[in-house]
Amino acid sequence: MSYYQPSRGHDTHSSHPPPSQLDKHNDSDLPNDNTASSNLKRKCIDYHNPAVLDLSDRLYKKSSRSSHIKDSLSYSCNLQPHSSYLRWMGLPIGEVSAFVPSSVFLTQMAHVTRAKNSNPVMCLSWTPGGRRLLTGNQEGEFTLWDGINFSFELIMSAHDNSFRCMAWSHNNNYLLTSDAGGNIKYWSPSIAPVQSIDSHNGQPIHALSFSPSDTKFVSCGDDATVRIWDWAQRKEEFELKGHGWDVKTVQWHPRSSVICSGSKDNLVKLWDPRSGLLLSTLYGHKNTVTKVAWNDNGNWLLTASRDQLIKLYDIRAMRELCSLK
Repeated sequence: MSYYQPSRGHDTHSSHPPPSQLDKHNDSDLPNDNTASSNLKRKCIDYHNPAVLDLSDRLYKKSSRSSHIKDSLSYSCNLQPHSSYLRWMGLPIGEVSAFVPSSVFLTQMAHVTRAKNSNPVMCLSWTPGGRRLLTGNQEGEFTLWDGINFSFELIMSAHDNSFRCMAWSHNNNYLLTSDAGGNIKYWSPSIAPVQSIDSHNGQPIHALSFSPSDTKFVSCGDDATVRIWDWAQRKEEFELKGHGWDVKTVQWHPRSSVICSGSKDNLVKLWDPRSGLLLSTLYGHKNTVTKVAWNDNGNWLLTASRDQLIKLYDIRAMRELCSLK
């Protein structure tokens, strides 16, 4: 936590001229009350810890990893690998047989807050600055929370039906939301409505994802289709058909023109958004696929299902690396 003092045009601690010199100036040159109040230095607290970004970068950036490989007293001021933190967390080193990643993350409930109404929360997302938390409930209402003490700030009507998902663009300039009535809405960072689109034949839309360039986005719904949209023209480009049941999840590759979708038909499919053709199908699960997620480097794909399995695939070799249960 650091303190930041905004700089001003002149130093507030400089000595004042003697009265004899003040008499030589006009009254307009003398500082007024507004100028004096603007020169006050107010302390600001930066709540954004760069360590969180650094830990995530280590997973796929070699340059970020090289500065943390030395574990010595001279490097104690820098961030150390996860295993170096074990001795600072009250764990008995003699009983630690292997590195446990969850030991450096909060694994217990830290805070509970409730809205004025008791409607279920269907989706949530941080605002781009990280200062506020945005939630969507079953009544189609936005609720805005303070991100520091999680106090209630604002509630507003957004959709006519229950929320299903929300997704920010990569440049954080726009927010996409969808509901159970097949409606997609564009929002500005100030949560002002920009555009509304009806699609998926009025069926619930479960997931939205932006392309790496933010020029297109993809949606999936209970009509068993995956649809690709042009962001600027707000028009549908492709309707991808191939799933035999409701499509529950979809995500665009972080760097390439590949889309991954998971459905209630137990299948995971890879699509080419440029041509709308099916690239491959993964048959690893035996129940509804509820979530798919790409690694930041785009080489690995995680899939989760109601069969209580999480599978990791290497897309370069199109093979399953491991299965977690």
